[in-house]
Amino acid sequence: MTCGNFYNMKRTPLLWLMVLLLIACGRTGADEKRESVAMPAGVDHQPFEALLKKYVDEQGLIDYGAWKGNAADLGALDEYLKQFAATGSEATGAEKAASLTNAYNAFTIRTILTGYPIESIWATKEPFKGRRHKVGGREVSLDDIEHGSLIPLIGYQAHGVLVCAARSCPPLQRFAFRAAEFDEQMALAYRIWLSREDLNRFRPEQKKVEISTIFEWFKEDFEKAGGIPVVLGRYAPEPVRAFAASGDYKIEYLPYDWGLNDQGDRGRSYTKLNQWFDNVFK
Repeated sequence: MTCGNFYNMKRTPLLWLMVLLLIACGRTGADEKRESVAMPAGVDHQPFEALLKKYVDEQGLIDYGAWKGNAADLGALDEYLKQFAATGSEATGAEKAASLTNAYNAFTIRTILTGYPIESIWATKEPFKGRRHKVGGREVSLDDIEHGSLIPLIGYQAHGVLVCAARSCPPLQRFAFRAAEFDEQMALAYRIWLSREDLNRFRPEQKKVEISTIFEWFKEDFEKAGGIPVVLGRYAPEPVRAFAASGDYKIEYLPYDWGLNDQGDRGRSYTKLNQWFDNVFK
């Protein structure tokens, strides 16, 4: 870059913004190898469910402030997470799926509680790629749990049950997932998600659906299940289920809000620009 070009960039804030955007995209878009996770068998999920019922509301928002202020409940979460570090007998099938889901959600919550008060998970260091969570005797990342393990195990179903602490995520449920009930719990989570007008909208009169960007990001996983209309037809609200299954509509994807899923004001005004700066400067 010449001195003249540098001078022009100094005089053009928009160009600086573009540079920051490119840097942020480079950091968030880098694809690293995701590893499979060995999940220990026999994890007791009841302690996690008790905490969810205490701190998660009907909208799936978390009272992080109260949780962080309660040393006993922070300790209870840590004791629950310690179970995942065990080695030996490994979970398989539905037990593994349930444990992977709970582990992802619980480790995400712990990440937020450690940094709280923050406006977004992007304000933490390498939230998805950082290998800092002990599972099966080694350190793994949230991406390892999601992309290296759960999606290969249950496909598109993973996208309705994993909650990455964002306001546009599927709502966090107030129960822990369990092997014997996993299919029913997963279906319930999808129905709740698709019934939320702030997250997914069905407009038969306009022959249009406005759905989460998650369906665009992971379109390949939904295609393997028969396509987005097939999945929407399974879980959309009953009055629009036939319309959702028909596929006879235009699909629009809603902007993704990465603001924190906090019951208070944290994350309510989080913008794309905030996200770029968090990725560049945190």
